[in-house]
Amino acid sequence: MRHYPAFLNLRGRRCLVVGAGEVGTRKIETLLSCGPAEVLVVDTAPPSARMKALLDTPAVVYNQRPFEENDLEGRTLVFVCTNNAQLNATIGTMCETRGQLCNIADAPTQSGFIVPATFDRGSLVVALSTGGASPAVARRIRMELEAALGPSCGAFVELMGRIRPLVLELGMPTAANTEIFRKLAHGPLMAAIGEGDAEQVRDILTQELPAALHPRIGEVLDGIV
Repeated sequence: MRHYPAFLNLRGRRCLVVGAGEVGTRKIETLLSCGPAEVLVVDTAPPSARMKALLDTPAVVYNQRPFEENDLEGRTLVFVCTNNAQLNATIGTMCETRGQLCNIADAPTQSGFIVPATFDRGSLVVALSTGGASPAVARRIRMELEAALGPSCGAFVELMGRIRPLVLELGMPTAANTEIFRKLAHGPLMAAIGEGDAEQVRDILTQELPAALHPRIGEVLDGIV
């Protein structure tokens, strides 16, 4: 099965996690990093120590009770992480009937969406999936890429994110903007950031950026190198 890759904006959204074991807790931690308005957690067992640490987060609501169908009301995403396969399948069917996206742990073919192996370097987020065929392979490739893309990659993306709107504000032709971004992205800038060579970074920006932006180079480099 081929899935459609997408990054979702969950800020202000309401999500549901059924089952707060190790897998469910990991899902909750990842969800909270995306700024949802609420994550309702339903589990018949009391919260684990790791789960208790998340209860101080205002967005987390923990209900120690069995799942009820009305828990699905208004939920953008549903994660089902219990060890009861029949319950998991039942909730998945409910979500499918209601047109809600549901992820069932360890059951990709029954899920409305799957969660890729991910890592981030600041604003750069890398997501990998084998379509559920082999999560272990996805994890291995993720680890290799994670080792290859060091912390400087995140700083590089941050810098490019600061430069881009300043260049666009100049109102130059699209082709000129594209050429500037291409040279910065494919040139020695990232390596210079990785080496912590502030002088070289400044020289590269002076060479590649329009003269109108030279007075702002110090501003865009603040905290980068």
